[in-house]
Amino acid sequence: MGVLLYYPKVNPPTEVVHQALLYWDGLASVVPRDPRVYEALVGAELRRLEERELYRPLTFTRETLEVLTVHGPAYSRAQSWSVLTRELRRIAARPDPPRPTSPPEAVLHTSKITFELERLLLHLGLATDVGPLGRGEALSVSKEVQALVVGVLARELAAATDLALFPYTDSEDAYRNTLRPVSPTRCLAWEMELGRLLPVPAPGTPTEEVLTFREKHAEERRRLMRALHRMLGDLRRDYEHPADVLTQLRAELSEAVEDYRAARRGSRMAWVHRSVTVSVALAAAAGGALLLPDLGWFLGTIGGYALNVATREIRPLASARDDHDFSYLHRVQSGLS
Repeated sequence: MGVLLYYPKVNPPTEVVHQALLYWDGLASVVPRDPRVYEALVGAELRRLEERELYRPLTFTRETLEVLTVHGPAYSRAQSWSVLTRELRRIAARPDPPRPTSPPEAVLHTSKITFELERLLLHLGLATDVGPLGRGEALSVSKEVQALVVGVLARELAAATDLALFPYTDSEDAYRNTLRPVSPTRCLAWEMELGRLLPVPAPGTPTEEVLTFREKHAEERRRLMRALHRMLGDLRRDYEHPADVLTQLRAELSEAVEDYRAARRGSRMAWVHRSVTVSVALAAAAGGALLLPDLGWFLGTIGGYALNVATREIRPLASARDDHDFSYLHRVQSGLS
């Protein structure tokens, strides 16, 4: 089912941890390379999940950060080869750019990024050194800059590894910043709300109870996510006929949703719906076939829940994947299931 790659922070909120345990093979987040900083940042719950091989701390190597490397003399025009550096220069050139504050509005750990990127942020005035863990180990940045940098890094890591990683965030800014519109290389994407199909335990539910449910109902969980990702993959390829895609998969999806609903009814846990939006990057050819961005499509119903898609223009700030290019946004709104 793949691994949920949470960003922009190291420790996801509990509801995201539960989402990962129920609907993915596990959870991952990007951690600093420095072992001392790692020890100080990673929470106790993630450590316990790591011992059970359900959490993977990921770090960036020189190879996975190649797209962010500054080539040539410092701050030369060759930086325009990097999409991220262009975006940072554009932000810095605004009449009122987001300057770092003291105390920091947001922190970017230097062992998560390249030395060249650190130098660029300082040079552009978008970051300053801070020292909660020692001078040079962290930068003070704005939330906008943090969301852009870490979001791009997460998508790059998802594209550079052999793991099936699905970028997943609870930050609207981080989500939008990595899928920005208005670019010569823009393309189209479907956006679909899946939250009612993927309920999570109510706040306060112990993670151990979630793990028990995960193990007891592994087959129901896998069937549901396989059906959903099959639908998303087909929508990506057959973008001209979204309603036909759902028609072909409705029986499989409905059965998977009902089986999972029965498993939930048999548990002692209370469940809630969380808003989960998935963005599905379409093939480049979709730009000529779908001429009306933001046009909503009613696909039909699955398990009594309405399913819709809408088109929007995006520009992924990272390499596209051949097998999937899905990004998830988790919002805090919830309703009883």
